[in-house]
This record gives sequence, C-alpha cells and structure tokens, in this order.
Amino acid sequence: MTRVRAAVAALAILASAPGFAASGCEQPAAVCDTAVAGALALVDHGRTARVLTDEADFPGVLRAARDLQGDLAKVAGASAQAKPTKTAIIAGTLGRSARIDRIVKAKRLDTTGVAGTWEGYLLQVVDRPEPGIDRALVVIGADKRGTVFGLYELSRRLGVSPWSWWADVPVPVRETRYIAPGRFTDAPDVRYRGLFLNDEDPALGGWIKATYGGPNHQFYERIFELILRLKGNYLWPAMWGRAFADDDPLSPKIADEYGVVIGTSHHEPMMRAHVEWERHGQGPWDYTKNDERLRAFWREGISRMGTNESVVTLGMRGDGDEPMTQGTAIELLQTIVADQRSILTELTGKPAAQTPQVWALYKEVQDYFDDGMQVPDDVTLLFADDNWGNIRRLPKPGDTRGGGYGVYYHFDYVGGPRNYKWLNTTQIERTWEQMHLAYEYGARQLWIVNVGDLKPMEFPISFFLDYAWKPDAFPLERLQRYPADWAAKQFGAQHAAQIGELLTRYTQYNARRKPELISPDTWSLVNDGEAQRINADWTALAERAHAIGAALGPQYRDAYYQLVEYPILASANLNAMYVAVGRNRLYAAQGRVSANAQGELARTLFDRDAELARIYEQDIAGGKWVHMMSQPRIGYTSWQQPDRNIMPTLERVDARAGASMGVTVEGDTAAWPGAKSTPVLPALDPFAARSREVVVFNRGSAPFHFTADASQPWLRVTPTSGEVREDQPLRVEVDWNAAPAGQHAARITLRGDEGTRVAIDVPIVKPADTAAIHGFVESDGRIAIEAEHHARAVAPTGVQWRTIPNLGRTLSGVTSFPVTAAAGTTDDRGAWLEYPIHLARNGEFEVRVVMSPTLDIQHGGGLRYAVSIDGEAPQVVTVKSDPTPEHADFKAWTSAVSDSVYVGASRHRADAGNRMMRVWRIDPGVVLQRIEVVRKGARESYLGPVESPKL
Repeated sequence: MTRVRAAVAALAILASAPGFAASGCEQPAAVCDTAVAGALALVDHGRTARVLTDEADFPGVLRAARDLQGDLAKVAGASAQAKPTKTAIIAGTLGRSARIDRIVKAKRLDTTGVAGTWEGYLLQVVDRPEPGIDRALVVIGADKRGTVFGLYELSRRLGVSPWSWWADVPVPVRETRYIAPGRFTDAPDVRYRGLFLNDEDPALGGWIKATYGGPNHQFYERIFELILRLKGNYLWPAMWGRAFADDDPLSPKIADEYGVVIGTSHHEPMMRAHVEWERHGQGPWDYTKNDERLRAFWREGISRMGTNESVVTLGMRGDGDEPMTQGTAIELLQTIVADQRSILTELTGKPAAQTPQVWALYKEVQDYFDDGMQVPDDVTLLFADDNWGNIRRLPKPGDTRGGGYGVYYHFDYVGGPRNYKWLNTTQIERTWEQMHLAYEYGARQLWIVNVGDLKPMEFPISFFLDYAWKPDAFPLERLQRYPADWAAKQFGAQHAAQIGELLTRYTQYNARRKPELISPDTWSLVNDGEAQRINADWTALAERAHAIGAALGPQYRDAYYQLVEYPILASANLNAMYVAVGRNRLYAAQGRVSANAQGELARTLFDRDAELARIYEQDIAGGKWVHMMSQPRIGYTSWQQPDRNIMPTLERVDARAGASMGVTVEGDTAAWPGAKSTPVLPALDPFAARSREVVVFNRGSAPFHFTADASQPWLRVTPTSGEVREDQPLRVEVDWNAAPAGQHAARITLRGDEGTRVAIDVPIVKPADTAAIHGFVESDGRIAIEAEHHARAVAPTGVQWRTIPNLGRTLSGVTSFPVTAAAGTTDDRGAWLEYPIHLARNGEFEVRVVMSPTLDIQHGGGLRYAVSIDGEAPQVVTVKSDPTPEHADFKAWTSAVSDSVYVGASRHRADAGNRMMRVWRIDPGVVLQRIEVVRKGARESYLGPVESPKL
C-alpha cells in the first residue's frame, strides 16, 4: 500500500479504533458492556454463554445457533470458551422444540404476539428455566425463521454486523456483554422480503467463478446467511446463464434448511430458470406453438420443488425477457396461468391456492392488467417500478385480495435509457418515499429488490430489508438517523455521524445523474459555475472520507474502503474525468493551449479509475473481491454497456508560434478575438450575481503580459495585470456603495503586450430601493427556490406538508401526508405552499416545478399540482410521464429518469415587484424539490442556479 499512497494521495488507510457506545441499556433485552439490575452475562472476560437447542428443532435453527455461538466467541476474543456454567442461551421453536415447550409451560411465559405470528420471536431472561441452569436468555420463535431471526437479532445486538463476511466488517471485541432483563417481541409486517441477484456479469459472475468455481450451494450458503442476518426471507437467484436448481441440486435443498424461500424472477415461471429452456427445452418459447412441451417443462420445475418452501412465479414473457404479442397477450396469459395452476394442483396434491404464487406485473404486463386482465384472487400481484425506482402502479386504498400485493423494486438495471450497474445510485430517502407509498396503499405481501451484483449495494440493501421488516416503526425521524445508525454498526459510534453524512452525500451526488449517464457535456462549463461546483462537492467529500478513514483503526481498513472510501473516490474521480474531457474539447475549440493539459488530466484520471478498482479487487481483504469492480462504466454510446472502459475522445491543440492572447467570458463558449459577436458578460447585480468571471488565455507557445482596465471607478477587475502562460481567471465585481442606481453598461478592456486588444461589455443592474424588496430576488432572468424554504405551508385538517431531508438533487423533497389522502382543491379548502418572490421587470415567465419523477400510481391520467401568482386563478399542471415505449409520454419519462427529476412548467405574466407564488397540492405523491422562475432566453445548466437570495 506504500506505493499506492504515493501514487494516489486520497487512498490513505486508517489509523485508530473507535468503540461502540452503550446506550438504551435499560430497554428490554438490550445488550451493553455494563450490567443493569437483573442483567445476564453473555460474555464475561473470555468466557461466553452456551447456546443450547433441541436436536429435534429445524436444521436452520441449529445452524443459526452455531452461528451465534461463533459470534459470541468473536466478541469475546480469540481465546474465548463457552464453558459449562449455570447461565445459558436457550433457543427453540414453539411446537418443534420440546425443551422450549417445557420452559414455556413451566414458567408460564407469555407468548402473546409470538405464538401463531409469522416469523415472530421473543427474547426474555428467565430464572431457573430448567434443572442445572440458574438463569438463561430464552429465544423463542413462532416458526423456523422466527427462531432464526431471534438468534441473529442477538448477534446484531452483540455488535456483529450482518456484513461481517460480505464486507469484512470486524467484530468488536469486548470483555463483557450483558443482556438486560425484560420481554422483547418482534415480527415483520411485510410477509416476504428479499433480494434478486441479477445482471451479475461480469462482476459477481466473475467473482463466483474465481471463488467457488461457479454458482453452487457453497456460494448460495453465504447468500442465505446474509439474507437471514438482514431479516430477509426470500431470494430470486442469479439468472444470467445460471440456473439455481440445475447448476447444483443441493442449492434448493439447503435453502429450505436455512429457511430461505426461493422464487424465480418475473420472467421465469414455475420454478425454472430461463436458461434451463436453452439447456433442456425443445422448440420455441411460444405457448401458441409449443404448449405441450412447455407444460412438461414446467411440470418438472414443480416436481423438483417438492415440499421446499417457495413462491411460484406464474405467467410468461417472451424469450429473453421480451414482451409477447400485444393484442392476444391478455387472453393468452390468462390461459397460461390457468394451465400452470392446474399443474400446481396436480403435482402438490392440494388446491393451487395453498401454494404461494406471484404474478409479476412487469412492463407490458402492467398494461394488460390495466386493460382488464383477470388474476386469481389467491395470487400475489407483484407491482413493479419502472426499473429506475419509480413505482408504476399500486392498488386502490382499501383494496384487498387473498394473495395480497407486492412490489418489485430496482437498485440496478440493464436496459434503456442506459444500464446502471456499477455503484449505488439510489438514495435511501427515495426508497423510503416510494416504499412508504407501497405500504400505505396496501402492498404488504412481498417486497423484492434487484440488487445486481450484491456488492457494492450493502447500504441500500440493509435499508430496504430493515424498512420492510416494520415500516410503521420507520418514521421520517428514523430515516434521517439511519445512515449514522448503520455506520455505527459497521465502524463504531465515534465517527458514525460523520460516516453517515458521507453515505448520504455520496448517494445524493450519484443520484443527480447516474455515473453511466454522465458525459463531458453533463455539467455546464460556462454557466452557474456548475462544473466547478460539482468538482468542489466531490473533492470536499473525498477529503472528508480520507480524514475520517485516517481516524479509524487498521481493523476497519478493508470494510471502510469497500463501504465508504472506494465509492466516494471512484465517483469523484469519474466526475472529475468527464469535466476534464469537457474542458479539453471546449478549450480546443477556443484554441487554448491549456486544452492539452486538460487532456492529460483526463488520461490520468482514467488510469486512476482502474487503479482504484485494482486496490478493491487485489489489495483489500487479501484479494478476496477479485472481479467485483469489473463492471464497465466509461464509454457508453447507447443503452448497452461497452465491453470495457473506453477513454473518451480527446482533442489536441498545436500552439501558435510565440504569444497569442485570447479571452472568454462567463456564460459563453465563444472566444475572442475570433468570435463574430461582441463579448458581453451576464449582468451584475447586488443579489445573486455579485461577481462574474473572465479568462485571459494563451493560444501560443510563449508567455505574454496583459493589463485590464475598467471604464468606471466602481467596476473592479482582479488581477489588473500579470503574465499568462496558459490561463488566468479574472474576477469582475462592483462597488455597490459607489455604483449609481439603475441599469448601466460599463466596459472592461484587456490588452496583451503581443498586440491583442479585447473590449467586454458589462451590464450593471442596481435597484433604487433595496429596502422595499421582499422575497426571493430575480437575478439574470431567474429565481431558484428550494421547495423546503416556503414562507407558509397551508393544509386542511387531516393533511400536512412534510420535508424529506436530503431527497433529490439539491436539498430535500417536500410532499403531503398522508399519501392516501384524497385529491385536493385549488381554493381556500385546499393545501398550498407560499413563496414570496421579487420580479425585476414586467412580463412573461415560466414557473418550473422540479419534482421527483413519481409515476401515476393510481392510473388517473397523471399526477397534478397547480401554480398561481398573487390572486390569479391557479394553473393546473399534469405530470405526463410513462415508461411504455409506445406511449406518447415515453420521451418525457426517458428525460425524467435520466435527469433524476421531472420538470413541470406553467407560463405566467406579472408586473415587476414583490409577488406571492403558491404551489398547490392536488394529487398525493407529488414530491417537490425546487421551484424556478425563468425568463425566456435565460442561461441553463443541469442542476440550475444556486438558490436565490431572499430579502
């Protein structure tokens, strides 16, 4: 690593150890370093409590009990022993463990909320539970997984992260660990909660082959344990050329022993992987032409399933996850499902309704359902997002069905408008907002998320499964604390708040636009200082990540690089590379010799990307994660990934002989001399535009000296002279105390000693009476307001406005609760947000409302909001966005998911002065991020200007 530090300064690895803070030790079954009255010692100076079970219990329970015993030993240290003592942990399943049943009966333990509850469990310290044991922590499960979850919950409370193997998170060693007395019960609110391994090549697939020789049961055992430690219970196995049961028949058997429910993806019906048809099927994957062979294929899948706990996927998509023929598909799908259910009834020997089934309303199947496709009542309807984290449809509030409803969500996707597979780009705030909608609208039976390669999605995976466990216990306040709480569980409490902030910020920055969609043209190089702001954001974040890493102990080195440092460094590097490429191309067009330096910087950053990945794959954890960062992310030309990272095309400038002065001005890509127009700076004003930038640059091979003169004494240029070898930025400002009121035109004249002269016009706007201005002030034809910064929030009884911190591209999201409330009105009975604004002149302008790209979940024709200025009638705007390629609003959807926002627009006219703008709530689900007032011809940038000052 010494060589790496010399080459890559930001990759310092970590120095001193934080510890876990003991808190909440009085809570029932809390685990702490110090004892409270009645506590039971689990770890006591190298000795650990024994974990006792009944050999007749489920194999998965016995396995989890062994894991807990091992976790206790790790907490106690290398020499720990579970010596026979008169204290113990006794674990078992009601009705399966005679030992537990005896204790419950003898001690009259209250199993209310556990017995008969899906996956419920109880933790309670019990005196004299059985002969020879004075005290014990009793872990009681209502069923197999209930006991398993109780055991793994205890591991979590001991400080053992679920990611201890998958992200090399160290187990904190403690001399003592005590569990408090009291009764703790828990059970999930969402029945099936799981992960989908998908799009797993080249990263995860390459790692599996190198580590296990292929996708066998040894690999999946690691997956099963992780899911259960995260309180999940469901898996769609990897399916890119892989077949869970066909690749290794032990895999489904062991899954059932662990207690993990196996399903198959949305286009793999009847417990058969799609690639199995390629391997074993005969004829076309077409039910209209090959129904008999397809039924035989599916029969084998159900026969092979046997009694293993499963959720059977119904339906059928075209070969290769493509749509079937539109028009006949609804009737055909209903026939297919009826035939599949007949197979279930025949082979299981019980009614189809007694086998859990799911029908995924994915892509075009959603449209079939909207058009009246009938689905048997006992089948779970699995609604899907649009592959970009925006749920397409949800049931009507209050609608019920025997099989319930679920949601298929994405943290990873292969498809249009572009693949996104490399790093986490999903804000947990966005996941919370969308899955909160799902839960409140009644989708509570099954939640599954596409996690791609699994790594590096550790943080959002944890959140998704934690939230799925009990959404009602996860209000906004807990959401805000979650990053720090999660960081504490991986790295200790000392730096948890800082690490949590890093996690929040890097996902917010990556969610502005996914890395695979960034190009040299994404961030404006001439407007709003955007490229500089982006680089500054990432540079500051990388520096903070490095500083915090340096404060951690060496035991955290591997985990910190995987979970925090690599994602930040690699993302910062990629953004800097694209900015450098953009500057190289722009500067080359302007004739700047500095274009070549930007090209060299871009090449260096491209190489650094590979080095950062090499460290992840080869240096971290002794090379454990080989191939895991092999996903291409640079060089996209269409929706599909390139085969490898490809350096963007660069330009080279041949310097003119001698010195040659050139000039550029903020807000313009042209350069002078040479451009036909006169250079004009954007107007200066005392509000949002207090300074502007001019750059004097060299087109030649020799340096030159320049001077800058202002036409007015109140106009300042810094510096006023100097030598230029490549580029020299100049700052243009106004002494507002000395400048006269009104609109004025000043001039800056630049002269080079090689003979070049360039004059720049500088418009100045100074209001006569700034004391009379109230509200967000227009500058340069624009007003930008963060939605959170409303002056007043008005709502009728039963409705309220809430801010979701950090959600969105710039600050936060504002939406109305409850999300199931009826549509509102645009009168005094309605709900609205007020924003005072000050317009600089009379005339027309556009109000752009920047929103999270939420879809029309109730199929009502589009979500609506309204805007009004002063007393005008509110203008209703309908969000028109649809992920169906044939739909008229598909292009709007493509822009929305690419830009990570939907921008609604309305046109208004008002006179100059102080005005009141209202944004009205009509439909629930609209999430406001910012509001922009924009004049025709105003300058544009990706994120828009920084927020306007408010007077």
